[in-house]
Amino acid sequence: MAKIQILGTGCARCQQLTANAEKAVQGLGIAAEIEKVTEIKEILKFQILMTPGLAINGKVKSAGRVPSPEEIREMLVEEGGN
Repeated sequence: MAKIQILGTGCARCQQLTANAEKAVQGLGIAAEIEKVTEIKEILKFQILMTPGLAINGKVKSAGRVPSPEEIREMLVEEGGN
């Protein structure tokens, strides 16, 4: 099962990223855990400079922007989440 982490404090862009991740998972028909990482100390461990960030299976895939559901689907397939 893929683990998707949304890195951000809950801003509107973070919420949009969460919605896009959910759409991507549904589009692939896979099981995935979507976790919201909101504590600054935890976000800093990913070494990103801008939020929102997206990590899949512990690897940062995006920072400072909101990837589309299609982009997130491609990222999940790359990580073996198909």
